[in-house]
Amino acid sequence: MEGSDQRLRDRAVTLAGVRGRTVEVASANPVNFHHAITDPGGCEPITIDGMLFLAGDGPTPLVMVVPGSLGVGPNHLAHAETLVASGFAAFLLDPFGARSVASTVGNQTQYSFAASAFDVLAALRVLADDPAIDRDRISAQGHSRGGSAVLTASMRRFADAVAGPDLALAGTYAVYPWAGYQFVDPDVGRTRVRSIVGELDEWVSVQQVQAQTRAIALRGGVATDRIVAGAHHSFDRHEPVHELPEARIAPGAPTVHLTDDGAMIHPHTGEPDRSLTDTDLFITAVEAGFGRKGARIGGIGDQPALFEADMLAFHRDVLGAP
Repeated sequence: MEGSDQRLRDRAVTLAGVRGRTVEVASANPVNFHHAITDPGGCEPITIDGMLFLAGDGPTPLVMVVPGSLGVGPNHLAHAETLVASGFAAFLLDPFGARSVASTVGNQTQYSFAASAFDVLAALRVLADDPAIDRDRISAQGHSRGGSAVLTASMRRFADAVAGPDLALAGTYAVYPWAGYQFVDPDVGRTRVRSIVGELDEWVSVQQVQAQTRAIALRGGVATDRIVAGAHHSFDRHEPVHELPEARIAPGAPTVHLTDDGAMIHPHTGEPDRSLTDTDLFITAVEAGFGRKGARIGGIGDQPALFEADMLAFHRDVLGAP
């Protein structure tokens, strides 16, 4: 899928003997988190889509797979196939196609991180209404930028406004997530959260991931993390570690905290500002010297197998037997 102009919806995909079907999702393009929380109905609407792999009549537990900055890739398809082969339904979300975005590796501001999280909750609404899916047993698995999206979608301050207080993910599996945005009140309700990240990751801050886990746990949520020794970003991929020179990253930049209404707290002033956007904070990070180009991705040895085992263990623990 990477390097191809063909959208996921235009492909014929069969995983573990199950033919995928396209599902459309009414989502939105909020300017920032404050916009999404305080006026979700007033955000610019957009219809995105994804591919659902569902066998049988159900109701079946489901895992939503959310890609990162490179879009839907072979690793996401492989993980979805593993899940389907294990008896789960899988929904592979494509947030890029409808937005005509090929990659956000070199520019993460083509649409907001709030929009990424909005997509997850909009998809959750659609999937929860499908009688073949068990609405109480839906987990979201997000990779990199997608990991950030599923973490935010787990936060009740965000989810209550976008999806409503009666709808929640059963589990969130955040895979090498960027955790640069964190709510001051990280209440995740009943959602169980797990993050997994490589200790040598150059794209995200391992310390921010750890801090997010501890904050959720201190708030009373169930959250764990795992740091994989010697692993780089995208260590679940069956490809050698290599550099993407076009990547623009700033993993050492300060964490930006979010108030209950989604206003970003500027790290220099400590004051919330409802007008701040991703672009504003990323420029601040670059001007402070945190920005750089080039970062590595890829798996080494048995790291992809380690990931697959951890992935299945989490979803089976949270969702139970399919």
